[in-house]
Amino acid sequence: MPALRTALLQSSGQLGDVAANLKILDEAAGRAAAAGAGLLLAPELYLTGYAIGADIARLAEPADGPSAQAVAEIAVRHGLAVGYGYPERDTGAHGVLHNSAQLFGADGAVLAHYRKTHLFGDFELKWFTPGDRAVVQAELAGLTVGLMICYDVEFPENVRAQALAGTDLLLVPTALMHPAEVVPESLVPVRAFENQMYIAYANRTGPEGDFEFVGLSTLAAPDGTARVRAGRGEDLVMGDVDSDFLAASRAENPYLRDRRPGLYGPLVHDRA
Repeated sequence: MPALRTALLQSSGQLGDVAANLKILDEAAGRAAAAGAGLLLAPELYLTGYAIGADIARLAEPADGPSAQAVAEIAVRHGLAVGYGYPERDTGAHGVLHNSAQLFGADGAVLAHYRKTHLFGDFELKWFTPGDRAVVQAELAGLTVGLMICYDVEFPENVRAQALAGTDLLLVPTALMHPAEVVPESLVPVRAFENQMYIAYANRTGPEGDFEFVGLSTLAAPDGTARVRAGRGEDLVMGDVDSDFLAASRAENPYLRDRRPGLYGPLVHDRA
C-alpha cells in the first residue's frame, strides 16, 4: 500500500480572523497537494486563534457551520483530506462550547469529529465543556486514523485506548506552550513507540496574548523517531506514514499482544 504523505501546518494564523485563516489553510493545502500529500493537519483552534478570550463565544460555530463548509471545499479543491481545530457551538445542548477537531476527506465528506476530553488551563476550563468519547476514528487511505487534541495525548491511557482500538495514525492538533517543549521532543515519539502507531502533532507558533506557542510540530513513527519536525516559526512540513513499516514495527515490538490487563485494574480507579 502506498505511503500516506502527511502535511503539518504550523501556524497561528491571524487572531480572530476566520476568513484570513481559511485563506492560509487553502494556500497550505495547495502546497501540500502539489508535494504529493494526501492529508493536511492544522493546529488546535486554528480557525479562530487560541487567545481570543470572550470572543470564543462569538466565533464558535456548529460542526456543519459555514467555516466547516469552507474547509470541505478546500479539501475538494486540492484533492486531499484536511483536519483542523475550531471552537464548536453544540446547537443540541443550549449553545454549549467544545474545543473540537474535524477531519474532511478529499471528497468533502466528514470523516470524523472529536471534542477534546482533557481541558487544559483556566481559559479552556472557563469556556469549554469536555467531550465524553475517548476514541474517535475514521478510515483514510487504508489506515485507521484517530483524533485527539493537544493535552489529550499527554495521558498514556488515552493513547493506549486508541491503540487498542486499532489506530494506525493519530492526529493531534495542538496549542502547546513554552516551557513544555518536552512534549513534541520526547513524549510524542515515546507515545508513538509504546503504542506502535504514527502520531501527527501540529502546533501553533509564536506569541499570542499571554501565551507563547513553541512550534516543533512533529510526525512521530512507531520506532520512536521523529520523521519530520518543524522549527519554531511558521512552517509546512511533510512526512510519510508507511503501513508496511508500521506492520513490521508491530511484529518486532508486540506491546499490545504482551499486555497483562488483569494487573492494571487499579490504574483506572480514582484515589482519595
